[in-house]
Amino acid sequence: MPVYEYYCPDCDIKFEKLVPLSRAQEQPPCPNCGGGKAQKLLSTFASVRSSGNGVDASAPSAGFSGGGCASCSGGHCSTCH
Repeated sequence: MPVYEYYCPDCDIKFEKLVPLSRAQEQPPCPNCGGGKAQKLLSTFASVRSSGNGVDASAPSAGFSGGGCASCSGGHCSTCH
């Protein structure tokens, strides 16, 4: 089951909700005020990737603030750290 992030405009809070895929399109009530106007937010995530070419699989993917760079997608160019 995915975890979704929501924003409640009635009480100005963000909250997370574990939602079955079969109910992903439903709007959950706000756990703080009970309002039904919660808006689903776009969330970023990080993933671990495996590689057979000696790249550290635990290193963040390129484009994330933890490492890599935006000029290549694999972290292999001369400007990557």
